[in-house]
Amino acid sequence: MEAASLWAATPGAAVLGAPQTCSDSPVPGGGVGSTPGGAVLPGREPPYSVFTVLVVTLLVLLIAATFLWNLLVLVTILRVRAFHRVPHNLVASTAVSDVLVAAVVMPLSLTRELSAGRRWQLGRSLCHVWICFDVLCCTASIWNVAAIALDRYWTITRHLQYTLRTRRRASALMIALTWALSALIALAPLLFGWGEVYDARLQRCQVSQEPSYAVFSTCGAFYLPLGVVLFVYWKIYKAAKFRFGRRRRAVLPLPANVKEAPQEAEMVFKARCPATVTFQASGDSWREQKEKRAAMMVGLLIGVFVLCWIPFFVTELISPLCACSLPPIWKSVFLWLGYSNSFFNPLIYTAFNKNYNNAFKSLFTRQR
Repeated sequence: MEAASLWAATPGAAVLGAPQTCSDSPVPGGGVGSTPGGAVLPGREPPYSVFTVLVVTLLVLLIAATFLWNLLVLVTILRVRAFHRVPHNLVASTAVSDVLVAAVVMPLSLTRELSAGRRWQLGRSLCHVWICFDVLCCTASIWNVAAIALDRYWTITRHLQYTLRTRRRASALMIALTWALSALIALAPLLFGWGEVYDARLQRCQVSQEPSYAVFSTCGAFYLPLGVVLFVYWKIYKAAKFRFGRRRRAVLPLPANVKEAPQEAEMVFKARCPATVTFQASGDSWREQKEKRAAMMVGLLIGVFVLCWIPFFVTELISPLCACSLPPIWKSVFLWLGYSNSFFNPLIYTAFNKNYNNAFKSLFTRQR
């Protein structure tokens, strides 16, 4: 979501706070003084510094990687029948929101960063589209992370009551509520006149700066799901600690003439044609390994989510309430740090699932 005072930077500021070029004699159109052949006059700096070009290149690579990686996850879920169930529908919902962030929100935000003075030069209609998609997709991505955490929590702590049918219904309900709440937060300024997002005179496009909307949007888009995921991980940690502690106390030394029970095996899906199932022996039971991986995945997902988004939402909440503002460079850093969460999400929840790795290999093998 776009930082409110990010657009309030002084005219002529370069992207991400890079140094501006100055000229004693103004040039029509605000350009840098140059010869008719296009060469830069002696003593004048180029319009974009090396630092700016490097930063823009990194942001373009971030956009491309975010889009392609999430698209790969979506294609895999659609093509592999074993993924047409919970929890992969939650992963697919997250990937859809992150693909839209990379395809719509991030390119327009980069265009805005590159414009002189960070003005919005694409008109009122596209401004409304951009702001709506910005709030909608980022909020949906955040709530999808909370939904994945809740699903993992119920799977670990209530695996007997949390049946496949219950899990399917719960995931469908969470997905519907995620997108409905995200749409409400995104469309509230347009539907209820809750502040203005576009100023034609200043060429400014920003999220509504009404203090009441700032509280409503930041709490609904971040602080409430943050509370959910922190509570969920605390419960997962307590449940895992209690269960593994109880298992250690239950282990007794075996007599010399008694053999140790055989190790249980873990079922792993192999996405080949035809599909195969293999079993891998392990010292821990299959369910214990699954719970450990789920706890690690949820913990890493939550940690990255908090690190990426909390700087942006803290400033987004404080700025409208106290009428204070950070330097534009920090606003841009916090904004793109939040966007980068859409890149990390698919990396995390596929790294802890062997089925995705096998499906990716199978997908690329078939293409050859």
